[in-house]
Amino acid sequence: MALAAERGAYRFVVLLFNCLLTFGSYFCFDIPSVLQEQFQGNLTCPNGTHHNGTGHNSTLDCVEGLGMTPAQYNLLYAIYAWTNAVVVILAGFLIDKLGNRFGVFVFSLLTVLGSSIFALGSHFKGSPYLLPMMLTGRLLFGSGNGSLTIVQNRITAFWFKGKELALAFGLTLSFSRLGSVLNFFFTQQFEAKFGMQWTLWGGTLLCVLGFVSALTVSVLDKVGMKQLGLDGVIQQESKKVRIQDIRRLPLRYWLLVLTIMFFYNGVFPFVADASKFIQDKYSGYSQQAAAYIAGAVYDSSLVLSAAVGILIDYVGLRGVFAVGCAALTLPVFALLAFTFVPPLVSTIWLGITYSFAAASMWPSIPLVVPQATLGTAMGLATSVQMIGVGLSNLIVGHILGTKSSELKIPLWRWQQMMIFMLANTIACIVASISLNVVDKKQGGTLNRTRKGAPVEQEDGNPADAAPLLDDETGTGGSVS
Repeated sequence: MALAAERGAYRFVVLLFNCLLTFGSYFCFDIPSVLQEQFQGNLTCPNGTHHNGTGHNSTLDCVEGLGMTPAQYNLLYAIYAWTNAVVVILAGFLIDKLGNRFGVFVFSLLTVLGSSIFALGSHFKGSPYLLPMMLTGRLLFGSGNGSLTIVQNRITAFWFKGKELALAFGLTLSFSRLGSVLNFFFTQQFEAKFGMQWTLWGGTLLCVLGFVSALTVSVLDKVGMKQLGLDGVIQQESKKVRIQDIRRLPLRYWLLVLTIMFFYNGVFPFVADASKFIQDKYSGYSQQAAAYIAGAVYDSSLVLSAAVGILIDYVGLRGVFAVGCAALTLPVFALLAFTFVPPLVSTIWLGITYSFAAASMWPSIPLVVPQATLGTAMGLATSVQMIGVGLSNLIVGHILGTKSSELKIPLWRWQQMMIFMLANTIACIVASISLNVVDKKQGGTLNRTRKGAPVEQEDGNPADAAPLLDDETGTGGSVS
């Protein structure tokens, strides 16, 4: 007998396949981080191919790779971010207009195409086609993955609003970060055995898994909405959505978006270069060991995200958590910039604050905008976030230099990079404090507790048909 959509088990089945949407794409995203030495390695080595050893004290004089400069390498991340910044606004609007099923199919297909072209580009080593092909692959991959995350969040918000919303967001993040964690644990070993080209194609295969999950979640979402009798309601509300409605989004939403942007400006660009940083600054770390330590950011979030989600669902106080995790991130970059404390301390610490940030900031967006316009709001938030991350990647690339002739990047350059991360964290604290001030003046929606007024709509009606903004007199149309 088919599982009824009204039952709690149905939404968790939807959540399972929804989580698998981005497992493979998150694995692919940070493959360059693990293989940074190979991406920036020399096209040829005098005595043949040299791979970094996996021993604790292994050293080398030459790494054979694709011959990218630090600036070109960081451009792989920058173009991903910039593509997201442009595409996700339109993607969010289209998802609101055309529905979740359209979004998961198109955008998961783009991740497959993008990762395929990226892997194909590695076959053109030493030719002028290598960088354009790999950048094209990252462009398509970014177009799909950033937009796919919006659909994923929209599906999660639909099925869990008024229920276990932060838990669902936390589990979604956990599955995504599982892909990242497995990448940091196994990619370097896989590359040492099979080579870079097969490693990149393996990542593409995982994106195919995401495409299969997209087809499955499309069917589940369609069947469930029809059983609940909400398919037509959502479609009617979606027809009312206009791109001009962006101008009417509340101030709390924009402060929340800025808080997210400044926080992620410190996380993603750091992780992209963390493996190389650890090898350059701290003695005795092999490429594999450095990758493990860099991956601890995602290890921590993988372990903690679900528990943190449950905590925030129970306690509320999302705005307070946003300020707290931003303030507690300050010591991370200070330790990395000015001390030689073992880097594992800082990466685990960053992973913990990242878990609280993801579980408190992103699930707050559905609380200040209605369901019918959530895709547009999520798309715009992702766009602003990726503009910031893209700029940060370019700035980091400029700070670290443009020449690949130096085996080790000077420590003063790394210190400047960490100071830049500190500046972003301070900006995040300012934005999050401002968010709490404005939220308190407008009803304190984000900081409501379980013991006080309900944090979310208790009737759990996913078809939130409220207007885009009840202006300054209500709670954004998503809180009763």
